[in-house]
This record gives sequence, structure tokens and C-alpha cells, in this order.
Amino acid sequence: MMTGIITDLFNEGTSLIDEAKEEIKKVYLSDERPWVVGYSGGKDSTVVVQLVFEALVELPKTALNKKVYIISSDTLVETPLIIQSITTTLRRIQEKAVEMDLPIETHKVKPVVDQSFWVNIIGKGYPSPNQQFRWCTDRLKIDPANQFIMDKVDSFGEVIMVLGVRESESATRANVIRSHTVEGKVLMRHSTLSNAYVYAPIKKFLLDDVWNYLLTVTSPWGDDNYELHRLYQDSNSGECPLVVDKTIKESAGSCGNSRFGCWVCTVVNEDKALTGFIQSGHDWMKPLLNFRDWLTNIRDDRNMRMKYRMNGQVYFREVQIETKDEVRYVNIPKKGSRQKELIPLKDFDVIEKGGLQTYLDKHHIDLSSSDDPSVLIKDEEGKLYRLGLGPFTLEARQEILERLLRVQKQLKHPTDESYELIQEEELREIRKVWFKHGDFEDSLPSIYEKTTGETLDWEKDERMMFDPNELSQLEMLCKEEGIDFKLFKKLILIEKNFAGYKIRRGLMEQLASALKQDYLHL
Repeated sequence: MMTGIITDLFNEGTSLIDEAKEEIKKVYLSDERPWVVGYSGGKDSTVVVQLVFEALVELPKTALNKKVYIISSDTLVETPLIIQSITTTLRRIQEKAVEMDLPIETHKVKPVVDQSFWVNIIGKGYPSPNQQFRWCTDRLKIDPANQFIMDKVDSFGEVIMVLGVRESESATRANVIRSHTVEGKVLMRHSTLSNAYVYAPIKKFLLDDVWNYLLTVTSPWGDDNYELHRLYQDSNSGECPLVVDKTIKESAGSCGNSRFGCWVCTVVNEDKALTGFIQSGHDWMKPLLNFRDWLTNIRDDRNMRMKYRMNGQVYFREVQIETKDEVRYVNIPKKGSRQKELIPLKDFDVIEKGGLQTYLDKHHIDLSSSDDPSVLIKDEEGKLYRLGLGPFTLEARQEILERLLRVQKQLKHPTDESYELIQEEELREIRKVWFKHGDFEDSLPSIYEKTTGETLDWEKDERMMFDPNELSQLEMLCKEEGIDFKLFKKLILIEKNFAGYKIRRGLMEQLASALKQDYLHL
């Protein structure tokens, strides 16, 4: 249990808060650059927004000569109760600011649809994020926030980011803050955005200072900070900050253990956030936890992944041979803390690298499918390699979508009947991506209707070019002629994209690129 919540506010506590507010006023009045305040819904960002709000209230109306934008990141996969709370708070802040004639605007920033979590996973087949491949932070949080900032830079020339970062959070965070600080200067240069500066008004606050303030000073817009404190007590977890700087992305760490992260976070082995909510009585979120655990478990399932990368590149991972009880095993290394896998060497066929294509043809193996050949490739030095993994197969993506829609259908949000796990615009984008990846059968509308019992008004310009019988005949013809059917569909799509243009610049380059796919020339 946290100690020191109730301290002598007329000594250290009061002076610290007063100093912070006086500094905020001084920095605000020092120039005409607008502020962009990051709000994540957690304790530190709440302190910053509340201090800024109070400081503006205490300034003369004639001095309020520039905008303060309060932004929150909505990744579209936020923990449901948290994004609901953030939305409510932003509305209350905006209403109170209008009432008090303060130059404050609140905004939620979201990823563009083709970079959303579900479009990347279900559409493009990205493997779910882990510590070594944490692609989500940039696409879902950093890029949308930075786009908002750069829009303001374009309008005003320069902006100041106001963030709730504290040196006492961690040694890493302290080092990052110090490395960006110029002695004698309050503002820090943003490390990746030109004409953007960073102001951290609570960087010297300790954890007790944060809670002393939140639990003794009433929220100006009517939020219950004691409820915020209860969230932290229940979960033993921190908050997921609004990340706007790629250099502090790693120091921010994973938000999977946080009450303020994404419900579908697969970076951590165990999702303490969802578990904590469920243990606190929110049983309706159990389907979310079950789905998240399933998605985590299938990430490295070789039957769910293609055996070449998105650009068609085939690659190999070296394996080690271990001997136990006179039996030779192939040691399949695992990332993170997961236990290694030992498979008897006799279960594999060992072939020379140059014989891979012949082996695949002989056994009718499709590297883009669930096929997982039990084959090891031996190089000139005798080292053994296994085929590396690429994106989720199209069949795996279809299963992920079907399961997600099933969870969405059975989920009973207590206060929001229209709550959706995946947005309609994401479904439309996924459908386009699948079509580009060779889903000429146009399977998404039928999956949606079968799972939800509903239909959407799908655009007519996305209709498939061939009916099922024609596709079947084309596939049979490709097999007879020894032509890769996936390549054939890719070439048709390239031609279709250039159809109707008088000048078809780039057509030959795209056709050549498709014909040079690595998996075609093993």
C-alpha cells in the first residue's frame, strides 16, 4: 500500500505545486507558440492537464493569447473502460473550458485506417507484436500524435509539447530527459520533430507528490481522482503514456501490464490489465482476455504463418543439434522467456540448399499456406537451417477475423450497446488488402455475414473479377502448365491497376518485380 498520501500540504507539497503552476504560467506567457498537452488517462498526465488548467484559470483573460490542445491517443484497441473514461474526461474538460472561456481544445488522435492494428494483422498478415518486433507503437500512437503536432507546426511555425514525464519513473526515463535538457533552459528540443519542443512541468515530481496533489485538489472538470487511484491499487500497474518521440519509445516500455494500454496487447506474456479488471468484477471482459491469449499463442504457430516474407523473400534460421540419452534433437530457439523446443532430428529431412525447390515440388508444398515442411537445409559448412516465418497465411487471417467478430457479437458492454472491436472502415480496408493478396473469392463479406448474421453495403467497385468456377479452372490450368497460381493472380492485379491509362508508366517495373519474387527462384 502506498504511504505518505496525506502529507503536510502547507510545507513541501504546497510549495511544489505552487512552483509548478508559476513555472507553467511563465512558460505559457513567454511566447506565442501553441501547446499540445499529451493526456493518456493515467495519473501523471492527469496531474499535468489539471495543473495547466488551473494555471490558465489564474491568469488574466487578456493574457490567454494562445491555444492549448489536449490530445489523447485512441489506438482503436484501447481497454474499453479506459477509452470510455478518457472520452468522458475530454468532453468534461472541453465543456468546462468553454464555460470558463479558456483557450483549450480537446482531441483524440487515431491511426489512419490502413495502419490500424486489425488492418495490419488481419489485412496484411503482420504477426502480432512482441518485444523484438513491436511495430504497433509507431503506427498506432507515435505517428498519429506526430501528425497532429506537425499540422500545428505547419499552421504556427513551432509548437510546444507538454508531457507528464518524470525522472523518478525509471533510470532510463531520467537519462532520456537529461539527455534532451539544455542547462538553464526549461524547454527540450524534440529529438525527431523539427520545430517542436518538449516541456515537462512535473519532471521533478515523485510518486507521492503526484498522488498528494490528485487526492487533495479537486478536479476542475469534475472527475473523481479517488477512482483513478483505485484503478492503480487494483492492478499494481503503471500507465501507458502518450508516446510522441521514437527515442523514448523503449523507455516507455510495454503497456500490456497497464490499466491504460491496449486490451489486445501481445507484447507481454500475461495481460495483468484485463485480468485485473475481470478480478475487480468486470466479468463481461472475459471474452477479450480469452481472444488476446489465443492471438498470443498462435503468433509462432508455423501452420498459421507463411514461410517467406511479405516481399517474397525466403530466409533461414540456424538451428542447433543437442544429444540427450543418445538421441539427437533439433533445438528450436524461442524468443523471450519461452522454453526452447526440442524435436528429434529423425523427424526432419535434411537436404542441400540447392535442392529446396525440388523438394517442395516433389511434396506439393505451398510456402504461402499452412504447409510446414519438416525439412532442414544444410549449407557448405554443414550448418543446419530451418525455413523462417513470414506473415499470417490468408487462411489464418480469415480465422482471426471470424473469431474477433464472434467475440464482438457475444460481448455485452455494460454502458455502450454500439461498442465495436473492429470498425466498419477497417473491414472495408481489409477486404481491399485481401483482394490485392489474391483473395479473388472475395471472402470477407461472407465471413462477416456468416458470423454476425448481418450484411454491410459493400462497394460495387470492389467486386471480384472471376466467379468461383472460373477461378477453379484458372487454378487447374496453372497447375497443368506449372505456373504459380499466386503469381498469376498478382500479375492480373497489376494489369488491372493500370487498365484504362493511356500512359502506363511503371507497369513493366511492377511486372518484373512480381516475377522476381524470391520464393519463385529457390
